[in-house]
Amino acid sequence: MKLYFNVGYIVKAGERLELVIEDGETAVHIHTMFCADNGQWKCEADYFSKSISYKYRVVDDKSIVLREEFVLHHLHFPHNYKEFVIFDEWNNKNFPENYLNNKILYNKLNGFIPEKITILKKHTHLFRLEAPVYHPDWKIVLIGSTPSLGGWSYEKAIHLSQTDFGVWEASVQIPENEFIQFKYCIYDTDKNRVIDVETGENRFTVANPLADVLQIVSNHYFRFKAYQMYHDAGVAVPVFSLRSKDGFGVGEFTDLKKLADWAKNTHLGIIQILPVNDTTANYTWTDSYPYAAVSVYALHPQYISLEKLDFPLPKELVEEYQAEKEALNALDLIDYEKMIAGKWKYLKAIFNTEKDKIYKDRGFKRFIKDNETWLIPYAAFCVLRDKYKTPNFNDWKTHKKYIAGKILQFFSSKSKDYDIAMLHAWVQYQLHLQLKDAVDYTHHLGISLKGDLPIGIYRYSVEAWTEPELFGMDFQAGAPPDQFTELGQNWEFPTYNWEAMKEDNYQWWKNRFKALEQYFDAMRIDHILGFFRIWRMPISAVQGILGYFYPAVPIVLDEFKAWHLPFDFDRYCKPFINNQILWEYFGEESGKVLEFMDNNQDGTYTFKEQFDTQRKLADFFKKNPLGALEEKLISLCANVLFLTEERNGVTVYHPRFNVYNTESYKYLSEWEQKIIYDLYHDYFFRRQDHLWYEKAMEKLPVILNATKMLICGEDLGMVPACVPVVMDELAIIALKVQRMPAENIPFYNPKEAGYMNVVTASSHDSSTLRQWWKEDPVLTQKYFNQQLIQYGKAPEELTPHLAEIIMKQHLYNDAMLAIFPIQEFLATDAELRNENIENERINDPAVFPHYWRYRMHLGLEELKEKQTFNEKIGNWIKDSGRV
Repeated sequence: MKLYFNVGYIVKAGERLELVIEDGETAVHIHTMFCADNGQWKCEADYFSKSISYKYRVVDDKSIVLREEFVLHHLHFPHNYKEFVIFDEWNNKNFPENYLNNKILYNKLNGFIPEKITILKKHTHLFRLEAPVYHPDWKIVLIGSTPSLGGWSYEKAIHLSQTDFGVWEASVQIPENEFIQFKYCIYDTDKNRVIDVETGENRFTVANPLADVLQIVSNHYFRFKAYQMYHDAGVAVPVFSLRSKDGFGVGEFTDLKKLADWAKNTHLGIIQILPVNDTTANYTWTDSYPYAAVSVYALHPQYISLEKLDFPLPKELVEEYQAEKEALNALDLIDYEKMIAGKWKYLKAIFNTEKDKIYKDRGFKRFIKDNETWLIPYAAFCVLRDKYKTPNFNDWKTHKKYIAGKILQFFSSKSKDYDIAMLHAWVQYQLHLQLKDAVDYTHHLGISLKGDLPIGIYRYSVEAWTEPELFGMDFQAGAPPDQFTELGQNWEFPTYNWEAMKEDNYQWWKNRFKALEQYFDAMRIDHILGFFRIWRMPISAVQGILGYFYPAVPIVLDEFKAWHLPFDFDRYCKPFINNQILWEYFGEESGKVLEFMDNNQDGTYTFKEQFDTQRKLADFFKKNPLGALEEKLISLCANVLFLTEERNGVTVYHPRFNVYNTESYKYLSEWEQKIIYDLYHDYFFRRQDHLWYEKAMEKLPVILNATKMLICGEDLGMVPACVPVVMDELAIIALKVQRMPAENIPFYNPKEAGYMNVVTASSHDSSTLRQWWKEDPVLTQKYFNQQLIQYGKAPEELTPHLAEIIMKQHLYNDAMLAIFPIQEFLATDAELRNENIENERINDPAVFPHYWRYRMHLGLEELKEKQTFNEKIGNWIKDSGRV
């Protein structure tokens, strides 16, 4: 079979195009292309399969790849032709057919059956267009300049068949020997007519006078108008926050079905939740933090419904269970410790009663087999964590180092740990069944589920235990200071060893996305900036302020000389302490802290070696508490100008964040201050951007191509200039939170949002609108007058009417998605909103660890019955074009 490829692309001198045909997982065939007239590149290839996957790339004269398509082309060839002339277009990742042909489209076209087309021997052209059309009554048709294409007549339009999700094809005979112009149109099957023509200039192709040759016109990117694109609205609520009569003091996977019913009633198409992986470290309330998973695969047992298991509760426990359930459900907030203890008590009772049947369950056996790569290590980890009362595998008496062969023994029936290991595996099986059932129900309603992918892993997790080589265990990840946290954030997660992950083409990430794709249609990547660079702290640091970006172009010793700085390691890289600073920090209690320091006899002090890091001080204070002085001493440790890093045996330097606000900086001469200030700005705002762009483009395309989920990136905080560029190139949906603008403005106007955005009024990391309204009266007044276009003095509390205006401003814009926390929907109704607004906050980033215990004050059953409220929401969604 002979294939003749043609693609238009303009290159620079010394560059050329190559065709890369992929054959299976690893094999590729590379064909050099030759440039003809008008930037048309051509090549031919012999190929003997009925389907093909390929891409184009640009190389220089040394065959170094400069650019390549991130998305493969796919073609299927009819059996009655042996030669094909293919007219292609360069395929950009940010074409709508690439980011909108996803699992959400599959849900919207629930029940879709691919159409078949007949390609006759007399046909000369096969028109192929990729166009994700979400409207169930719309089809793609084609009109053209030749009589065989209808002579531009809508009535004679050629109807294309949807042969796959978002793929439209029509095979025609064009006998005219002339230049062919054409356009694609949208045809409404309900109205039986063309309702719109794509924007832009006419498309064109050439006549095909060759017998026995089929010309494939492979077009990309239907030129949609804004209203024709996919738009949706959704609700964001953690699963643990859902309240129903069936729950056990916490939201459960089965409650998602009730939430989906409400979403259907209100025309909401997206349900967004927080991470649902198991975070069980010590069975205390600190495990409520959903971003510290002990496994990136295992689901959290808190979400299991004890009433929907394969086996019932033992009869003698039913009364006790009902009493406990009633007490927990009566609480305003989650009591994590009582809830999780109760669930495990009843899970163990059911398992021990029914384990003979459970071990014979074919579904359970198949689940273990299909998931053994992560399930066996996870179950063993749980056994050892509970046995030694800690997830810190370094403190275990046995199996500190993971050895697969020894861990496999936990699943031998002869092992004394067999039953408890199988319990943990069975609980995961039941969680999977319950979540999958909820997901299938949600999909049946045409509603999609959006998950949340944490950027880090927990330091004492299964992955850190089994694959420590993939992580920087000597470092901690976090975030630099921002409007919420003056001292930055230390999440205490290890960083990623990206170089190790790159060796197998990021298979760890591909596996992770594949697991998530079982349940989710869209995914929020938490702190997507971590794929560009991460805020990294040494293990000796406690506060995020002592971090630096990694990777980064550091400052080397010679640069200090070039900037004419008199570099002194002790003065620049160690905490600067004198009597005035001691007085500013500790006042009359200065004398109490001198025992932690050596007197340099020149008016300055140095921390003693046993106290010279934040971690040493924090560990000391655990056994020797010092009250309010503890935090001040730890902060004094951060009074440095530069942070050090050992790189290939050489010490390099990073300016401390906000160095110009340190006491150390204030005691420098003015000329030193000026140079360090300029060096700081060069480091943070100039020299890093190209490096971070390269690092993101190394890994993100590979990872994103491994999934059909719609990807959204949480890009808040200190955002480098390269981030929006990469997100646009890779079609990653950005997040716009009104009061967290990237620009130097007080708040963001959702009307300005472009299509590739999710807009929202608040998030799980912020206060709710009603709380925020009271935080800063001056800012609230400005918001009231300038953003809400209201006159006079702002009311002391956010009224339902004003909350409704805010919601509508976020709905009526071009953004693809408008997703709101459940609290903000309820804030628009005086009857339904929570009277205790302090109970509505989910997380406060300034408090770590924070107790994540918010629970809806209203039951889902009750919410579904609020007809007037639900109709109001539904009308907003319909009127804003988000149905």
